[in-house]
Amino acid sequence: MFIAMNRFRVLPDAVAAFEEVWTTRDSQLRGVPGFVAFHLLRGPAREDHVLYASHTLWQHRADFEAWTRSEAFRRAHRDAGSNRPLYLGHPEFEGFESIQAIAA
Repeated sequence: MFIAMNRFRVLPDAVAAFEEVWTTRDSQLRGVPGFVAFHLLRGPAREDHVLYASHTLWQHRADFEAWTRSEAFRRAHRDAGSNRPLYLGHPEFEGFESIQAIAA
């Protein structure tokens, strides 16, 4: 299992616009080989930002890497640059390989 996360520091007055962008976009993820799940997470609010993370679960790191080189990835991210005014700084990518999993 591989988890791909992007952390976003969203300006407090841009929270509604940020959530609208993410919840209405066509992620292009359904049907991508190796894709398992996606979550948009809202974290703590600070004085200058609200922390968000996009959390994508993949069967393997190679599946995620193939996605990042795909036409579907380019389509899903084509307007990403226009959302920069919503953020404090750049999004931060973090990738994690699962070394243990416990299920219900």
